[in-house]
Amino acid sequence: MYHFEKADKKLLGAQIEDELMNFILQEPVAVGEKIPNEFELAEKFGVGRSTIREAVKGLVSKGILEVKRGSGTFVVSTCTAEDDPLGLSRLQDKYKLALELFDVRLMIEPEIASLAAEYAQKEELVQLEKLCDETERLYLAGKNHIPKDIEFHTCIARCSKNRVVETLVPVINTAVLTFANLTHRTLMQETIETHRAVVNAIIDRDPVGARCAMVMHLTYNRQALVRLWKEHQKKEHENTHGQG
Repeated sequence: MYHFEKADKKLLGAQIEDELMNFILQEPVAVGEKIPNEFELAEKFGVGRSTIREAVKGLVSKGILEVKRGSGTFVVSTCTAEDDPLGLSRLQDKYKLALELFDVRLMIEPEIASLAAEYAQKEELVQLEKLCDETERLYLAGKNHIPKDIEFHTCIARCSKNRVVETLVPVINTAVLTFANLTHRTLMQETIETHRAVVNAIIDRDPVGARCAMVMHLTYNRQALVRLWKEHQKKEHENTHGQG
């Protein structure tokens, strides 16, 4: 159970909003799933239900939650405005968005990995390997690896030493989040192996190898997404036309 100082009401509402967001990410509560009801959340965080309502309203306005009358409150995105300043995560068709993001990633990320192999500094190589290890450890332990995965891809972008590339990091972050929310843990082994291949090529100062490893990483992910999208379309078709 959480305990909070009975500080300024507005401050407390913002604090609980942050804690509720952390709860969604760490639990994790996946996109499409329902969060606990108002009473349960009030008990969990040790605050009044009006404070919970205020926190929920804040996350609704940020496109994280959606309140469905008679059904409850559902997670519609786990991407905050900070992670997604372009607002891409609010687009409704998540599969189409994920595939379009892959189009962009395939255009830029292999070249970013190639630049990283050329320009990464020694301490950045140590950090990159550490992030790869931490992502793998969380993945294998069944814990939420997504924030660490985002850090990993962000680190590669910084290693490129291209200031314009750094401004594109939020697009990559949105892509990683969108993909993870749709696929959950279906590509664990492939992700671990291809992450490692990218890191090894960058450490070896092998730009071509880094480019190829990133293409392989993104291709595995894209193929898995296409399979899931087809399954999703098939289910939707059956739900629409299967009755009667």
